[in-house]
Amino acid sequence: MSKKIRGKNYKKWAEKVPADKVSLAEGVGIVKTFRTEKWDPSVNLTMWLGIDPKQADQALRGAVSLPHGIGATKKVIAFCDGDDIARAKAAGAIEAGSDELIKKVADGWLDFDVAVATPALMKNVSRLGRVLGPQGKMPSPKAGTVVTDISTAVKEYAAGKVEYRNDDGGNLHVVIGKASFEANLLVENAEAMIQHIRRAKPATAKGQYFKGVCLSTTMSPAVKVDVQ
Repeated sequence: MSKKIRGKNYKKWAEKVPADKVSLAEGVGIVKTFRTEKWDPSVNLTMWLGIDPKQADQALRGAVSLPHGIGATKKVIAFCDGDDIARAKAAGAIEAGSDELIKKVADGWLDFDVAVATPALMKNVSRLGRVLGPQGKMPSPKAGTVVTDISTAVKEYAAGKVEYRNDDGGNLHVVIGKASFEANLLVENAEAMIQHIRRAKPATAKGQYFKGVCLSTTMSPAVKVDVQ
């Protein structure tokens, strides 16, 4: 098995990583230094949770708007009809519509980040499961992308509303901002995300819920933080 090669920046940053857990504020302070003059990376929050991903009632999936956004915008399309088409476009959707938009996506157009839909359109949108499912772009009530208030959904997702879904190891990986953010804004975003996941704890999950939490940037080592 070949040894993973780390760049000089990674090695330099790794020297700053404490062996033990630090407070969230300390962790943010350290991670904010994991950047260069020409590169402003995203800051990632990773949570290892005490859930059994194989149990459907313990799966975590949803979306949350963080207090200070994440420093990025997303391309949003909206599957809707009637007056909702104009509302969606006014809210920032790059495309909005029903049958014509469904056909466009079915034919292979995927130049967007998030798709939202009204409940009335889901019967028709469901045929896109094979196309959008593997991309992680299929509208879903659990993900918060099937909504009656289409304009609000478009605005929130276009502004960077964070979607999350646990992986097979029971981990959640979410972006909480940019390394250039003020430290207090990153702390508040991280706290909001942690509290949201705390409230979402499955009733059937047993034992320690937050088994490990860390912060990192896109290409940096991770800093372990203490979450009670």
